[in-house]
Amino acid sequence: MNGSRFLSQRLLCYLRQAHRMPSYAVVAVPVPLSQPFHYAIPAHFAAEVRPGARVLCEFGRRRLVGVVLTLSDRAPPVDPTRIKPIAAVVDPEPALPAELLAFLQELAAYYFAPIGEVLRLALPALERDQVKAMSAKGAFGGPLDLARQKQVGGRKVLFACPTDALEPPGTLRGQAAAVLALLRASGEQPVARLEERFKAARAAVKKLAGMGLVTLDERERPRDPFFRLPETPDSPPELNEAQALAAERIDAALAALAPTAGFAVASSPAAGSSAASSPAAGSPAASSSAASSPAASSPAASSPATGSSAASSPAAFLLFGVTGSGKTEVYLRAIATCLAQGRGALMMVPEIALTPQVVARFRARFGDDLAVLHSGLSDADRHAMWTSLRTGRVRVAIGARSALFAPVPDLGLILVDEEHDGSFKQEEGVRYHARDMALLRAYRAGAVCVLGSATPSLESIALVRRGKLTELRLPERAHREATLPEVHLVDLRKFGAGPSGDKLISLPLHRAIEQALKAKDQIILFLNRRGFAPSVVCEACGTVETCASCSVALTYHRGRRAPRATPGPHVASAALSSGQTGELPGLTPPRPPPRGKLLVPPPGHDTDDDHVLRGGRLRCHYCDYTGPLPDRCSACNAPSLALEGLGTERLEATIAESFPEARVGRLDRDVAGADKTEAILNRMRAGEIDILVGTQMVTKGHDLPSVTLVGVVNADAALSIPDFRAAERGFQLLVQVAGRAGRRDRPGRVLIQTRNPQHPAVAFAAAHDVEGFLRRELVDRQEVGYPPYSRLALIRVDAPDEQVARDAIGLLAARARTSPEGLARRVDVLGPSAAPIAKLRNRYRFRVLLRADERGPLRAAVAAVNEAKNSIERSVRIVIDIDPVAML
Repeated sequence: MNGSRFLSQRLLCYLRQAHRMPSYAVVAVPVPLSQPFHYAIPAHFAAEVRPGARVLCEFGRRRLVGVVLTLSDRAPPVDPTRIKPIAAVVDPEPALPAELLAFLQELAAYYFAPIGEVLRLALPALERDQVKAMSAKGAFGGPLDLARQKQVGGRKVLFACPTDALEPPGTLRGQAAAVLALLRASGEQPVARLEERFKAARAAVKKLAGMGLVTLDERERPRDPFFRLPETPDSPPELNEAQALAAERIDAALAALAPTAGFAVASSPAAGSSAASSPAAGSPAASSSAASSPAASSPAASSPATGSSAASSPAAFLLFGVTGSGKTEVYLRAIATCLAQGRGALMMVPEIALTPQVVARFRARFGDDLAVLHSGLSDADRHAMWTSLRTGRVRVAIGARSALFAPVPDLGLILVDEEHDGSFKQEEGVRYHARDMALLRAYRAGAVCVLGSATPSLESIALVRRGKLTELRLPERAHREATLPEVHLVDLRKFGAGPSGDKLISLPLHRAIEQALKAKDQIILFLNRRGFAPSVVCEACGTVETCASCSVALTYHRGRRAPRATPGPHVASAALSSGQTGELPGLTPPRPPPRGKLLVPPPGHDTDDDHVLRGGRLRCHYCDYTGPLPDRCSACNAPSLALEGLGTERLEATIAESFPEARVGRLDRDVAGADKTEAILNRMRAGEIDILVGTQMVTKGHDLPSVTLVGVVNADAALSIPDFRAAERGFQLLVQVAGRAGRRDRPGRVLIQTRNPQHPAVAFAAAHDVEGFLRRELVDRQEVGYPPYSRLALIRVDAPDEQVARDAIGLLAARARTSPEGLARRVDVLGPSAAPIAKLRNRYRFRVLLRADERGPLRAAVAAVNEAKNSIERSVRIVIDIDPVAML
């Protein structure tokens, strides 16, 4: 054995000399450095070291797992003794396919991100014991397969499957008969799921198996909180005319792709150079455009190096459909077509935990050919999912933004649902936008891309206007009986508090809730503020209690104890007129005693609200600080603190007291995990919750057929944020939450409470006029020169010392101004200034905004700033955010 290995190595050395086989590998390691590094390829690894392969390398005193970007036969210009050899090869086959590796390098270039950090996003985590195993086995020179080193992922799941055998008459009773009836009606089921419905399910299944009426099948499944969703195959519903036309257009684009369509491979960075320094010519990252998507400048005419013919050029669509128009069914049909062509598909949703219904529909349609990628997976399970995709055992992936990096084989289709959603932008680490990068990856893979939304982003509308996206319209709801809900505006300047006594639960909203409950309908109340009270204010000096580590107000969370809300005077009920906006007829605005504030009693004093304050805590929603509620002002020491404002906790408690006969639930970040979210939504669908109170989590595309009333408690909160996108986001929230009402045969109503009913976002949302709002907002953006009519880059610094941070941002701003593009005034340098949240986690924050009409000049200015980073003190953290979404 050793002799044959020696001979093969001698042969390899001879072939390398004769054919100039590469002697060096350019490897990206997971460190925050821009450039990759050269490593020598030992002779016994020459056959395994290929682009996309994971290798174990010495980096300083550590051993890190890196990814081979390219091979080279030219030695780098350094002392040869400093070039270390590759210690081991992790995988027998490259971990990253060529298409995905090229895409990741271009993403790193576009966002000025370290290539090693980008590659880490696309690979499953490696645990310490696995790296140790590689270190030990690497000395023998063989490739290491992680899946063989450690049993990863999966668990044994026992399925009960009905047979065609007939039971003898009168032999089955009780739960055994019920279990058999269920299995015959719905098909095979996991025994664990049967145990949730039948106490004696396991004994019943055992009896049925002994009688030959069911068979038992043990299968391996990844540990997955979504596994318990039903998988009963469904029959595709009939499409309406608009859905059928959209599906046909997408199918035609898929059919136009050659079965062996290639992909455009971005030029590899020069050996030893930064991967972020030179995007491929003709690539989206290298061209200029007025629209915000980096893929906007990638029409087929760009002619990047591609392995496919011009006829198989990829296509991109915007599926623009009203809420409830059946976009998901169009997605499912497109995926089925893609699979029939032998290609894989990838779908992204804003938050996978909030869309269990969508996952259930995908499972019902595609069964075991589906990988659900989400944060609830362990490292081992994530590796198992990743391997099943990489090897082609599974061809469909669905997940949140990180699913963008799924190694789907022969990728033919990428779908982005709710493409307008801000959660597609990563705000930590590598700050990529999954929607924009989906367009880029689809283009590079020769795949079709479909963006879907009822409220498209202005960036996507701009791409439609420029011919980069083809618009497909779904103007009506999928269910013929369903119509868009009637919207009523409640002017809070004219209507005071209703019987609850809280000024943000107006009389019209209170009466609408009464009417919906009387009709046995369900209700959603939307308030985008967590906690019980958003602020604690001193009535003597006006000081707001703030976090010591952050420049934000502390929110009061009362915990599980509910307040005793005293009902106000009874006011006669009045019906809401159809389609009415502004002041509603037949109602005289009442003036009940206001209960907007709860006073914090001095020590030793009790009040009617004392039970609300016991056990509660102040919390910072940014650094997670929690502390007790003080009884005196931190500024003037006066015992005059009051809880002000309304959060979801207080709204839930007030509604529960005002409508004691109703079953009230709450959905926000304080109560929601993957399992809890699914449980709450399942209770809504089962009719076990009458009123659901929640933050924007309740707006995320849920299909709740019995919801006929939606109340927006405070529409103004989202419109007052210091961000040029505030009106767009506020409008999207209003339209999306309104779309939860009346999705079947019962008509829906929406009440929007506001003190500014003339605001364009509110007025257009009330009229269901999405196109009107988009037209107006595009005009406003063009007048002020903001995206999609310009390009932005946000440079932000933070440091423990305020002056150090101020000096750092001043230096970076000066570097941008003195760059050739800055001096030529092709780039506007706005700032520097303190960030809107000036202090976060005991670090002071400053920012400067770079703006340009075209991408090229902006990137040149950002490159100058990036080069200046090395001259900044090490205590300063520097963030370069290309196409920023969060401006705070």
